[in-house]
Amino acid sequence: MTDRTESNPLHTLPVHIAQAELEDVPHIVPLFDAYRIFYGQSSDPAQAARFLKEPQEGGHSVIFFAYAGSSRSDVLGFTQLYPSFSSVSMRPIWILNDLFVASSARGRGVGRRLMQAAKEYAEATGALRLELSTARDNHTAQRLYESLGYVRDETFYHYSLNVR
Repeated sequence: MTDRTESNPLHTLPVHIAQAELEDVPHIVPLFDAYRIFYGQSSDPAQAARFLKEPQEGGHSVIFFAYAGSSRSDVLGFTQLYPSFSSVSMRPIWILNDLFVASSARGRGVGRRLMQAAKEYAEATGALRLELSTARDNHTAQRLYESLGYVRDETFYHYSLNVR
């Protein structure tokens, strides 16, 4: 996927959206660590780097990230997708597992543009749909998702089992 550039009249540097390469991972780590802290986890940049790098090496996740200006190291936000499948429809789906925008970049449309990149990627790969979940009290994210056409599924209950 090619970079998409758009100038934001509120800021002087254009915002770019790109699919992450392995060499981009170190620049994404600080935001990924901040994302984990947002969800109540302890900071662990070294483990975050390993966690992001391994799926990228194996092709088990796709990361899109936003950056400012010409430096891919000035990361403003990211989203991470994991492949899955719908057995009923016998088609691939993508799980949009992570979305985070640096506090300094919020309100600039970065999250919306990352979500658009994820949608375009899902379409390009022939996926049936994108799925995501968010905390019940994350009303900002819920408003974004609903403004983009995501529908809260009231048909199914979501369960999880901690095995560790």
